[in-house]
Amino acid sequence: MITPRKRDVIRKRVHTRIREKMSGTAERPRLNVYRSLDHIYTQLIDDASGVTIASASTLTKKGEAKKTGGNVAAAVEVGKLIAERAQQKGIKKVVFDRGGYLYHGRIKALADAAREAGLEF
Repeated sequence: MITPRKRDVIRKRVHTRIREKMSGTAERPRLNVYRSLDHIYTQLIDDASGVTIASASTLTKKGEAKKTGGNVAAAVEVGKLIAERAQQKGIKKVVFDRGGYLYHGRIKALADAAREAGLEF
């Protein structure tokens, strides 16, 4: 049986392998995704200068959490929000970094929503 701790170690190893092959630039930043049990977080990162350009998550500004932050509907909302914030900064193309997670469920929903909202990757 794979324990949650072991699963996270495997995910981090996969993410490291992915990150060796990709990086974000100012023109085409990296759209990073982190998924926890209760929430989903995204960031647009310029790896060349080490700066986070924009971010979105299921947490509100005050730090209060939405009750339904760990489901597909919340991931769709976050995908639309990060695409909107990227377009406000003048970004249309990104590199999608799934964070070592399988491209399935909440990760896929977030990516599809971001694409529908205007991001290209």
